Amino acid sequence: MKSLLIKDTTVDERMDIVKEALKGFGDGECEGIDMDDMYDDYIFGRKELAEIHMEFSQRLGGSVRAEHSERPSGCSMN
Repeated sequence: MKSLLIKDTTVDERMDIVKEALKGFGDGECEGIDMDDMYDDYIFGRKELAEIHMEFSQRLGGSVRAEHSERPSGCSMN
């Protein structure tokens, strides 16, 4: 597997990495979070994926909960 680090990838490669990773998400939103925008800092070389994931976990970890309802909440995987 090729490295996903910023120093080892081009902007175009990072765009493809994010696009491929988000392929299973319906409209690109998860609990009101625009997943495309979430990865802009990675795509444009400002933050590594690990940093983005750590910040996301620290900010929202444990706060997104699925409720018992007819329409499931959270991210929809197709």
